[in-house]
Amino acid sequence: MSAIPSPHGGRLVDLYLRGDALAREKSRAAHYPAWTLTTAQLCDIELLMSGAFSPLAGYPGEREYRGIVENRRLASGLMWPLPIVLDVTEAFAAELKPGDDIALHDPEGLLIATLRIDDLWPADTTSEARRCYGTTDPSHPGVALLSRRNPVYIGGKIRGITPPPRYAFGRYRYTPAELRGEFSRRSWDRTLAFHSSSPMFAAQIALAARSAREQRANLVIHAVVDDTGEGLVDDFTRMRCYELALDALPEQTTLLAAMPFHSRQAGPREALLHAIVRQNFGFSRMIVGKDHASPSDDHWFDATAAQKLLAQHRDDLEIEIVPVEETVYVEERAEYLPLGEVPDGMTPRRLEHDELQRRLELDLPIPAWFSPPAILEEIRRARPPRHRQGFTVFFTGLSGSGKSTLAHALMQKLRELGDRSVSLLDGDIVRRHLSSELGFSREHRDLNIMRIGFVASEITRAGGIAICAPIAPYRETRRKVRDMISAQGGFIEVHVATPLEVCEARDRKGLYARARKGLIKEFTGISDPYETPERAEVVIDTSRMSAVEASNRIMLTLEQLGYIR
Repeated sequence: MSAIPSPHGGRLVDLYLRGDALAREKSRAAHYPAWTLTTAQLCDIELLMSGAFSPLAGYPGEREYRGIVENRRLASGLMWPLPIVLDVTEAFAAELKPGDDIALHDPEGLLIATLRIDDLWPADTTSEARRCYGTTDPSHPGVALLSRRNPVYIGGKIRGITPPPRYAFGRYRYTPAELRGEFSRRSWDRTLAFHSSSPMFAAQIALAARSAREQRANLVIHAVVDDTGEGLVDDFTRMRCYELALDALPEQTTLLAAMPFHSRQAGPREALLHAIVRQNFGFSRMIVGKDHASPSDDHWFDATAAQKLLAQHRDDLEIEIVPVEETVYVEERAEYLPLGEVPDGMTPRRLEHDELQRRLELDLPIPAWFSPPAILEEIRRARPPRHRQGFTVFFTGLSGSGKSTLAHALMQKLRELGDRSVSLLDGDIVRRHLSSELGFSREHRDLNIMRIGFVASEITRAGGIAICAPIAPYRETRRKVRDMISAQGGFIEVHVATPLEVCEARDRKGLYARARKGLIKEFTGISDPYETPERAEVVIDTSRMSAVEASNRIMLTLEQLGYIR
């Protein structure tokens, strides 16, 4: 295959309105119910509108969705491996019906698209997980993502208004039509896509270069940006690393391109989706192998299974799949080879993702063969060792459990070290200054905790220490806060597990007594539940331990985890 392939389904979809139709729809959209798109949904809708998901013209209805999940087929019979869904809350969907129009905005309020609803139905993520991921194990990264979706799916046609604003990596961003045009301008009719969502180190660079030589093709590092998934480093650092990787590749025959893409962590089925997207972008070939997926996916991503599934669908695709073996370093020969070509008696060297993270966090040496020095320097700058990272200590427990006392004691000890700024977000103080308009319904409590989490994540991202001391009674909200902050640095949950009767006996404000009389509604521990943490790093009962002893124990935990020295 040596020509730019046709788009999947034969035509490159373009969903953007223009001219008078655009002006009319923008005017009408002001009266439509508005949904704010998540980061993942923004990636999907941008690829839908630009044609990267051709032939899709929107989100499938329930019947077509089930055909995709069960048979990997659209209603037309065309192969499609994974459903692209718009998931919304029950509250938003409650007043909607087929035939209604909705407006889709980005988080800043910019109108991105409108949608005419064809279908609404309750999500069945368990069945979707079983068919698309082959498991319902909640520890599977894809199943975990599914579990966080909103409970209602909406199907319908999209009318594109404007692309989501993307202010970074502009020189590397191409729509499918633009990249096809770039290939034509350069007379590149044999192009090889290297899908990448993590930095390229020496083995990945060697694999990509070798594959391009063997295929006699122009290599394109097609980098995923704007995703919600957690990675070794942020998008900005990864793109700088890709720029440095280009220094080790032939300048005139290699290109770096970026696209928004929400990874569903779906293994073989996702590899099929990658192939369709790359065909729509105009690639004639795509590498599939261990290095095709992020190293953090190794436990679940089976390169052999992906290659087999792609082979089964060879007749459904115009893009050629290039299966590759893992590339390793062979010290005795001082070169990188496919694992199957390592001579007998020689030892393949590799550094797995978890081990790389450990060495970065603990400031340990990394072998010189692993990476070009400039790339490793960029990684170390973005991923300082733990003792220089920001982190959050998140206290949770009943009113009167001793959270505030411990938080103040810990703040004093951490300030004594003097190496990072320390900020205290105490529950009562936050209520007064950040959430004064909120009540104590579950919705408002959750919103208060999410606000605390956001502020703490910004402190953590900036390299400071945040100490939070709310009640935070609900497990799911605490998980969301953990996820938010862990993306920026360390998160240490401290469950102050002081018994209810002790907390009640300490109550100087008389809150428990008023709650017992029914004068305070939804009071945690009395008329509203406290959901005990399942994975707290530290558990403390202040009825058995003084504040000095408890704060010392937390400091010891921080030292053992590497956050302080």
